[in-house]
Amino acid sequence: MGFPVGYTEVFLPKLFLHTISFLGLIRNLIFTLFNYLGLSDFLETDPVWPHNPTRTSPESPPVSALFIREILPVIKFEELVVVGDPPESCAVCLYEFEGGEEIRWLRNCSHVFHRACLDRWMDHEQTTCPLCRTPFVPDELRDEFNQRLWAASGVADLYSDYSWVQGL
Repeated sequence: MGFPVGYTEVFLPKLFLHTISFLGLIRNLIFTLFNYLGLSDFLETDPVWPHNPTRTSPESPPVSALFIREILPVIKFEELVVVGDPPESCAVCLYEFEGGEEIRWLRNCSHVFHRACLDRWMDHEQTTCPLCRTPFVPDELRDEFNQRLWAASGVADLYSDYSWVQGL
């Protein structure tokens, strides 16, 4: 029996790999030429990804996020006093906490996050902990928060403008 002498299937991948290698060589030659001529600023070396609006923060955060930021203080990680072992890393970005970093400590569930990570989470109208879904606003401040949010939304002004309808 034995193996056949020629494999036609192997020829196509070899040709493809050689073509890709040749194109890579041409690309490197062009980059070298542009660097030599001092024109490297005209070459885009970083990949350009299409704009994805769901991955970026909104330009102006929602009113609820602004009010929640007032409620949740920013502290330095080294100032955090926790019963038991302190958290090692942020559950949003997975980076370890360092002494001077700004963090937000959630009073309702005691989870800790980098300030920027939690602020970005709130900018997308999230009002609960990213880990356990406990509301950011403590129960004792819930009524005050809702009143401020209602007043800031402009509904109160709209209601007062049309209160004359009740008299008809």
